[in-house]
Amino acid sequence: MNSDLIANAFGTAAALCSITSFAPQMIKIWKERDASSVSLKTYSLTVTCFVLWVVYGVMTQAWPVTFANSAALVMAAGVLAMKWRFKDGDPEEAEAAS
Repeated sequence: MNSDLIANAFGTAAALCSITSFAPQMIKIWKERDASSVSLKTYSLTVTCFVLWVVYGVMTQAWPVTFANSAALVMAAGVLAMKWRFKDGDPEEAEAAS
């Protein structure tokens, strides 16, 4: 097998894992309207890391790295945005439950 093909297969698998790893967290937060279990510091660092990987990919013209990390950045940023929106649960839902 061609070493480029093997490297691309590993790269594709890594990208898919990175991107999809955020989906369960996003779905859970959105359904429950509660992001209290999400660490703001951790997700801020994760988003920063993906931004740096995207910049690296652009600077080195490593387009697979750029695209994969851009997609993961969108997912991680989505979790971070929901953390800000649903910090300790949705206030409207908390009032309705009372």
